[in-house]
Amino acid sequence: SRREDIKEEKEEEKEEEKEEEEEEETKEEEAEEEEKKETNEDSEDKTE
Repeated sequence: SRREDIKEEKEEEKEEEKEEEEEEETKEEEAEEEEKKETNEDSEDKTE
């Protein structure tokens, strides 16, 4: 039925949005990890 099609479409959109948000979060976390690594390397350089 038409109503079920609309319902399914909305659920698919929600799923896609959720996946995109998770991808964004993963990218942000990876960027933070990279920054931490760089910061650690900088502080190690200063102690030498």
